[in-house]
Amino acid sequence: MATVVTLPLQLTTPPAGYTKPSPSRPSAPSSLPLYPAGPSFISAARREILQRSFAEDDVEVLSHREAAKAAQQDSGDGNPFPGLGEEEEDHHVLAQDPKEWKKQDHYAVLGLGHLRYKATDDHIRVAHRRKVLRHHPDKKAAAKGANDDSFFKCIQKAHETLTHSERRKQFDSVDWNIEDEVPDFKDLSANPDEFCKVASQVFAREGRFSKVQPVPEFGDANSSKKDVEGFYDFFYNFDSWRSFEWHDKEVNEGSDSRDDKRFTEKKNKSERTRRKKEDNTRLRTLVDTVLAVDPRIKRIKAEEKAARDAKKKGVANGGPAKPLTPAEKKKAEDEKKKAEEAKKAEEAKANQASKADREAAKKAKEAARKNLKKWKKSVATIISSSNYFLPAGTAPPASTVEKQLAELDLLVELLEPEDVKDLKEKVEKAGSGEPAKEAIQEKVASVQGKAEAEGKFSEFA
Repeated sequence: MATVVTLPLQLTTPPAGYTKPSPSRPSAPSSLPLYPAGPSFISAARREILQRSFAEDDVEVLSHREAAKAAQQDSGDGNPFPGLGEEEEDHHVLAQDPKEWKKQDHYAVLGLGHLRYKATDDHIRVAHRRKVLRHHPDKKAAAKGANDDSFFKCIQKAHETLTHSERRKQFDSVDWNIEDEVPDFKDLSANPDEFCKVASQVFAREGRFSKVQPVPEFGDANSSKKDVEGFYDFFYNFDSWRSFEWHDKEVNEGSDSRDDKRFTEKKNKSERTRRKKEDNTRLRTLVDTVLAVDPRIKRIKAEEKAARDAKKKGVANGGPAKPLTPAEKKKAEDEKKKAEEAKKAEEAKANQASKADREAAKKAKEAARKNLKKWKKSVATIISSSNYFLPAGTAPPASTVEKQLAELDLLVELLEPEDVKDLKEKVEKAGSGEPAKEAIQEKVASVQGKAEAEGKFSEFA
């Protein structure tokens, strides 16, 4: 039961001059328009328009809400991609060594072997989440008493690789599980429909490496001349992002020698260039082979020949063409011969001029390359004279010396010879200390967009 407590409080006297406020007079009434709105009005209007009773309208609203809820679950966090990442793994997939991650099939580990390079970010995210729930070490230890987390490490490495755009491109470039065999197109050319079907699959597979998207389709047996020529022009000027860094060899474990690192990086770069050149040659050979036996080319040539013959006979103009006299025939042949000779002379002249330009550019580049060592030594001397950009009187640590010289070597490799010369001139002009360091940092910033420079610069970043 409540108890009333009386507190001994006493109000202070009001200040001098205080008067009780008088109540204000209410304002005059005004007229405002009233518009029907709100859920109650909408419900009343809906019942009136659709001629429903209250009970019928409640049933319809309830069914609509349930349908919307079901649709939201299907498109939201319900169960996207049913079965993805929940299949039983093969023995060879479970037995993969996480230390040999470059030999690991990352798509198969996440259950995306049937999608591979076509897998989207959502596929990877959902598959990874489900694999982690099934193969987490704590769950295995509780269920089987085992403490083997090898496959879980493989799952984490696969997710790390496939969610990193650059590393995924490197893996997709050398994915050994994609069938890349090329059939004998010469045998298929007798059947144009089958030829086009197989060629479409082959070039769709090659087109995934194109920097330019979308890639033109191969088409079918009835494709127009414009579409066929556009397709071959695209693949003869194919710009590929395919790279071969995945095959790079690591520096010997425990080796801190800068010479070993430089030698390994140089060897990897040379090997990547060789593989890239071989891949470009392979694709060019494939395009040449398909073009040589493409039945559509024969069809197009036959159609053009028929059109020329029809024009000569005058069918296109609705009447027979006027026969040429022997003198007119001889004159036309002479003009055609002169035009062909003039065209050959122009081509020979252009080839000779372009050859001379290429040789001159090659000689200039070789001369600049010979001076690279001298230019790099000049920059290294200024770095040394600047006490490796440390305060005067401070002995530079061996790690700092090694790191700065290694970054200088990498910078020279990434720059063109003329850029190295420009770096040497700017550093010499700057003198020593911070101005020289700023000149080096400016050149480092110009190569930061290259994949070889990612995360490699710290002293001059």
